[in-house]
Amino acid sequence: MAPAAGGTTDRARVGRTLRELRQRAGIGGTEAARRAGISQSKISKVETGQLRPDPDDVRALCAIYGVDPAERDDLVQLATSLRAESRLSRVVLSRGAAKLQQRIGRLESRGDQLRSFQPAMVIGLLQTTDYARLVFGEALAGDDLEHAVVARARRQSVLDDPGKQFVLIMSEGALRWHVGSPAIMAAQIDAIVEVSRRPNVRLGVIPWTTPVTVTCTHGFHIYDRAAVTFGTETASGVLDAVEDIAVYERLFERLDQAASFSDDARRELARIADDYRAASRE
Repeated sequence: MAPAAGGTTDRARVGRTLRELRQRAGIGGTEAARRAGISQSKISKVETGQLRPDPDDVRALCAIYGVDPAERDDLVQLATSLRAESRLSRVVLSRGAAKLQQRIGRLESRGDQLRSFQPAMVIGLLQTTDYARLVFGEALAGDDLEHAVVARARRQSVLDDPGKQFVLIMSEGALRWHVGSPAIMAAQIDAIVEVSRRPNVRLGVIPWTTPVTVTCTHGFHIYDRAAVTFGTETASGVLDAVEDIAVYERLFERLDQAASFSDDARRELARIADDYRAASRE
């Protein structure tokens, strides 16, 4: 087994190989954990690719499984390179709006679950064309603007896949950020309500009246347990380190607890849309 670069793919490869070696040795996960002096849950997470393998743990497990020195050294070397990658290349920044939308679209199409939170704007998958054009229009113009808007609209087709699950949460502040005009915002919120009725979408709103004990200064999106994306003013970042993803998963759980869902969320959305309609009549 020759080492190669590849982030999440290599992490899964190491885990799969360790599981095969353990099974070949006829040793259960609990016994392997006892002999190696590490937890059984850690071994399970390494074997399923949820956790980056520690080179010392890999070396200890290989000794327990009776792995030959050449295969052991390959595994340890790959685990070492993965650990270095985690420390040195945890954030990959992407520039170019249309290409970024396409890259995110690929993440969405491959995964089974997307969890998104936005505190300051409507989540991309929910944006109407009018809203998206104004969002992108701050930085783009001409063909670049239209390509970005089209690419974002194409991403929304992923919502039609009943095999994928979406948990999409926004703060009331995101919906109160008055983009363009009251008419654009009222239409945008109506579109969100329609999406909320899809059986594979769990849409949440955190009303301003709900006290919270968690703060989050930026939006983020969790693709299965494989990657987290977030945006800056000039680029977007992708995180794939297990420890980083775990931080965002814990944060999302707390945001989920604060949000209103289903009919409660739709009542909040109707209240906000009514305010925009009233403003359009003034």
